[in-house]
Amino acid sequence: MNDIEVVVIGAGQAGLSAAYHLRRTGHEPGRDFVVLDHSPGPGGAWQFRWPSLTYGKVHGMHALPGMELTGADPGRPSSEVISAYFDRYERAFDLRVRRPVDVRAVREGPAGRLLVETSRGVWATRALVNATGTWDRPFWPRYPGWQTFRGRQLHTAQYPGPGAFAGQRVVVVGGGASGTQHLLELAPYAAATTWATRRPPVFREGSFDENAGRAAVALVEERVRQGLPPRSVVSVTGLPLDDAIRRGIADGVLDRRPMFDRITPDGVAWRDGRRVEADTILWATGFRPALGHLAPLRLREPGGGIRMEGTRAAADPRVHLVGYGPSASTIGANRAGRAAVRDIGRPAAAAPEPDAA
Repeated sequence: MNDIEVVVIGAGQAGLSAAYHLRRTGHEPGRDFVVLDHSPGPGGAWQFRWPSLTYGKVHGMHALPGMELTGADPGRPSSEVISAYFDRYERAFDLRVRRPVDVRAVREGPAGRLLVETSRGVWATRALVNATGTWDRPFWPRYPGWQTFRGRQLHTAQYPGPGAFAGQRVVVVGGGASGTQHLLELAPYAAATTWATRRPPVFREGSFDENAGRAAVALVEERVRQGLPPRSVVSVTGLPLDDAIRRGIADGVLDRRPMFDRITPDGVAWRDGRRVEADTILWATGFRPALGHLAPLRLREPGGGIRMEGTRAAADPRVHLVGYGPSASTIGANRAGRAAVRDIGRPAAAAPEPDAA
């Protein structure tokens, strides 16, 4: 068993931010803290994004603390740009991320420690920074008849890019940023596209200033304070009405239909008798926090979420969740990593000596 001050789970934006601030407060990697990441290489969830999502199409990518991302080619896939940036960052600050490591469970341990059980051993720790994000838990709604569909069903997490849908009839489900991006990309390739959402999409006119951002984050924060499952910040802010979205609306590509009632062997159908034939249903229905490994700690509230006090889980203040709820954005993840480390404090070896009695 390995004994250590702090375990960080996940090496995306939030995990690397926490690791950076741990180093800044005197924690040494390997001796005082360890970063465990189950991905094959640097880049967090970005390394798995589809090739057509170029860096120029990425909205709101905020630099990691201490190192700007400069000179990136906007036409290069974001998966390559950001993975290379994260790799440089890990090496520049000597964060020594261990990968691939699968964290299987976090349990109560002896002497007030937490036991982090992994594919490469067990760590006993006094504090845990959980930065596992959502990419590993795509949300698939199950509509009546889903198992009868003879075509292909994919989630955004599996989206290969628009070329794979050439000549196909595609139903895109979901009113968020991914759904609209998929539709705009697919339009030149697919034989036909249909857009279905549970609620009418909300497009945001004008600039999104700092006050509006704070108000949106506050709404998400209130949910986690109540122990409810967090909603995404985008679900609160709406989608920016940029030139590409305006063209999509004018061209009829972004012509939203209400959610269908069932899936048929050949497509989807509504209760009023309308039907659409489809070769592929693409579920752009978002993700849920990947927190299954924390289940032994029983952190969830009756409302289904984890009640938070700052970055701490109210049910166990040794556990910090970063990149969760109100901090599930690149700038929010940076701030949450710093806040968590501030609460954790300096390593025991660096603490000042108590005054002699």
